Amino acid sequence: MVVELQQAKYELQPYGTQIDELGAALKIGELREQLAEIEAKTHDEAFWSDIAASQAALKAQKQITDKIKSYTELRGEYDSLIGLIDMADEASDSSLVPEILEEKRKFEKDYEALKLSVLLSGDYDRSNAIVSIHPGAGGTEAQDWAQMLYRMYTRWGERHNYKVKLLDYLEGDEAGIKSVTFSIDGDCAYGYLKGENGVHRLVRISPFDASGRRHTSFASVEVMPEFDDTIKIEIRDEDIRVEAHRSSGAGGQHINKTDSAIRIVHIPSGIVVGCQSERSQVQNRETAMKMLKSKLLEIKEREQLEKIDDIKGDKLKIEWGSQIRSYVFMPYTLAKDLRTDYEDGDIGAVMDGDLDGFIYEYLKSLKE
Repeated sequence: MVVELQQAKYELQPYGTQIDELGAALKIGELREQLAEIEAKTHDEAFWSDIAASQAALKAQKQITDKIKSYTELRGEYDSLIGLIDMADEASDSSLVPEILEEKRKFEKDYEALKLSVLLSGDYDRSNAIVSIHPGAGGTEAQDWAQMLYRMYTRWGERHNYKVKLLDYLEGDEAGIKSVTFSIDGDCAYGYLKGENGVHRLVRISPFDASGRRHTSFASVEVMPEFDDTIKIEIRDEDIRVEAHRSSGAGGQHINKTDSAIRIVHIPSGIVVGCQSERSQVQNRETAMKMLKSKLLEIKEREQLEKIDDIKGDKLKIEWGSQIRSYVFMPYTLAKDLRTDYEDGDIGAVMDGDLDGFIYEYLKSLKE
């Protein structure tokens, strides 16, 4: 056997058992039964009379179908790859080695992605994500760091074929941003990103310091699940203050310049949300209210409160001690998660959205 093929087959052999274990963890048999039950219900006319229930069922049907499809395709990918190696070996055809090694890399990437999805079992893990970034103290330096994080998460979303949509943007005084809120839409976006919630620390030689001194900057990242209309939450009119203002995108680059931007203040908690991505005040208000509900429900779940009314302003203070990750550009390059001790020395790749290693280690730590 060609040496490269022998090594590839040796490295692939353990995956056979691991894929079976993945199938057991995903409960593929139970998922097929659930799918059959939903499909049977769709043939009943009464099923379609309850719009909310039918939409929820169809959403569950798609999620189950996608999960079964991913597992089935992974198993087929593995079997085909082993078959291709055996065929090349029998024919002593070394010309197939580059193709086989490329297929092997793709399979390993697909396996890791499916393994990661097994770790997502929270109530809202399959939801879209709403992400807000705010710089800490430090003026331009911190605001530039907030913008770097915004680009990092945008690139992460693009790498995973998610839709990234800017919702609210407040540019910095000289550079960077004072705040930004955006959505990342796609299956499990919140589940993957929920561990990014916290304070991120940057150490680098400041491009804004003529003396070339090293600076430390902080920014907070908040990640919420986007709740759909099937979850009902009442917010009293007297508990909110709605303000219209002019959009603040940089020269029209980010947001269209109109007076349609909306900011909503939830008076009891002090929560402020805003939206300026839509063309009209009505659309921006609807999106902002959705964001407010998402934030209130996320806090309620995290604080284990019985009702929304229990959320008070003193629960919303940013604690800069809740640092989760450090990014060092100088005197060495390293990104390190302080919760899992996972680290990556390729800081350029990390800032370009290569976050899956951090995400996987965090999710894995929740199961330990």
